[in-house]
Amino acid sequence: MLKNFIQKGKLLNSISSSPSFQSSTFLNNNVFKSNNGAWIGSRFFSLEQLKKKTKNQKLINWVEEQAKLCKPDNIYICDGSEKEFQKFTDDMVKNGTLIKLNSKRPNSFLARSDPSDVARVESRTFICAKTKEDAGPTNNWMDPNQMKQTLKPLFDGSMKGRTMYVMPFSMGPLGSDISHVGVQVTDSPFVVCNMKIMTRMGDAVLNQMKENDDFVPCLHSVGAPLGKGQKDSHWPCNPNKYIVHYPEERSIQSFGSGYGGNALLGKKCFSLRIASSMAKDGGWLAEHMLILSLTNDKGEKKYIAAAFPSACGKTNLAMANSVLPGYKVRVCGDDIAWMTMRNGQLYAINPEFGFFGVAPGTSASSNPNALAAISKNTLFTNVALTPDNDVWWEGLSSPPPTAIDWLGNEWHPNGEGNNTLAAHPNSRFTAPLSQCPSIDPEWDNPTGVPISAIIFGGRRSSTVPLVYQALNWKHGVFMGASTASELTAAAEGTVGKLRHDPFAMLPFCGYNMGDYFGHWLSMEQKAGSNADKLPKIFYVNWFRKNKSGKFLWPGFGENVRVLKWIFDRCNSTLDTSDGKATKTAIGFVPENNSIDLNGLEINKSSLKELFSLNKSEWLQDLKSMRQFCQQFGDRLPKEIKNQMDQLENRLNKD
Repeated sequence: MLKNFIQKGKLLNSISSSPSFQSSTFLNNNVFKSNNGAWIGSRFFSLEQLKKKTKNQKLINWVEEQAKLCKPDNIYICDGSEKEFQKFTDDMVKNGTLIKLNSKRPNSFLARSDPSDVARVESRTFICAKTKEDAGPTNNWMDPNQMKQTLKPLFDGSMKGRTMYVMPFSMGPLGSDISHVGVQVTDSPFVVCNMKIMTRMGDAVLNQMKENDDFVPCLHSVGAPLGKGQKDSHWPCNPNKYIVHYPEERSIQSFGSGYGGNALLGKKCFSLRIASSMAKDGGWLAEHMLILSLTNDKGEKKYIAAAFPSACGKTNLAMANSVLPGYKVRVCGDDIAWMTMRNGQLYAINPEFGFFGVAPGTSASSNPNALAAISKNTLFTNVALTPDNDVWWEGLSSPPPTAIDWLGNEWHPNGEGNNTLAAHPNSRFTAPLSQCPSIDPEWDNPTGVPISAIIFGGRRSSTVPLVYQALNWKHGVFMGASTASELTAAAEGTVGKLRHDPFAMLPFCGYNMGDYFGHWLSMEQKAGSNADKLPKIFYVNWFRKNKSGKFLWPGFGENVRVLKWIFDRCNSTLDTSDGKATKTAIGFVPENNSIDLNGLEINKSSLKELFSLNKSEWLQDLKSMRQFCQQFGDRLPKEIKNQMDQLENRLNKD
């Protein structure tokens, strides 16, 4: 295989980026023709460039196999540089994929997706474990061999007329023993630019990969090959979509979508679905959790991980501004946590490098730190464009007099001439973590940060109090398993409908969820004599409403008052001796006056309702939980059934 292009007898030492090269057409297995003559095909040249960057033959062979299958016109090995990012965004502005925003928001862009490609596609997401039982009843399953036979003709030639971009990336800080490496190939430069923000991507990853290192292979195509002279869409995609995971092989294939977690395969696909399977086998945890630190007025700091379903306030809590004097909240991550155990203590890293946040509702009052983080170097998707070339969405501020909505149509407030929302409910921003003014100084520490508390929560308008604490680790695992929340626009389904979402992992667990419950329970045994170092477990509900349908708790920065109570309980034993908690049938709830309400205007009746326990509602929830768990059969750990029985007994005694 030649290492250089041969053109008219001259040796060219570098790949051309000229339009003539980009529009070159395939003649045979090895030769391209351009306006300037003929040369050895760029696919093979790029593989030679890849060989210069890595000695990992598994990686080289895999990339070559994907090129032969997808048949791109060109291959580009991403280096992850700012220059590369600028080149791609410039190109996408020229072809209409991106709109460059005004100078008030430097190096930032807006993309509008195809209306059919706006969110995760859970109905087309598959866990192709070797057996259906191993995938579990909460996942879509197909035999892995059958799935590969289904996908092969779809991927065959799917990148014709396009460039295959090769992205080596690290989930987690480079060099961390908690981090893992993936390699994604894609035909979407928009995906490349998002992955550059969301992961540690490029040459730095290749430089640390050793000859025999494993990696998670991630194949992605928008599934829209281009014929000769065919005009491209501003958002190429395919109505036939597949997001497929092979947990035993540790590999991912995604076809047809260019949006969010369907296409940014380092995110939910790798960091949760594949990583959760890796974690089960390796004795660690891969979780849909934020990581924050809380420092009290004495300078003591604790790290907290919290799991909420999408669009239920994770980002707002992670970046909260404290309303309590002397207390500081700092963010390590707003979505995913990987945790490993050292001598009974869980240490966590955020495997991501950026924020992929929901735009609607993000404002100066709800999340000023998020607004600061997205003030530059940000990619926006499916928000509105204002007349001065800035972005807007519902909940950001007063609406502009006119705008271009996420569909590209003229929009006016109050439905004047248009009854649609200006921004899609699942519109997003992609921004570097480092730009957040409340970033924790240890956010990128390869060792991770020690977790003192784990919080579960969801969107519940009734039943669940503002906060309560588990009686012990087993009870805490049951609390996580019993998480339920109202559906949001981030997932398919009827908005507002309640569904069980254990550990906020229902769409993201890469194996049988009954086994997943067992894995969490096993952490106590793994900790052994150091089990007292395991995090305390809590459950919160910011969304409880009164009979008039109004929220009882103000939320946002006021949630730090609840975090303070959790902080203090982490310094106490699992009892009521500190005077801050009362033991109830559901767990420990705050004692009267134990939550710091100084400066908060909230009436006594609202406070009482926030912590009221309705026995019949809890028994109804427990009945629903039993029904939900029936699907796991003998894969449901006996301890979960024991916890349900114990809760019922405690409720009936009260």
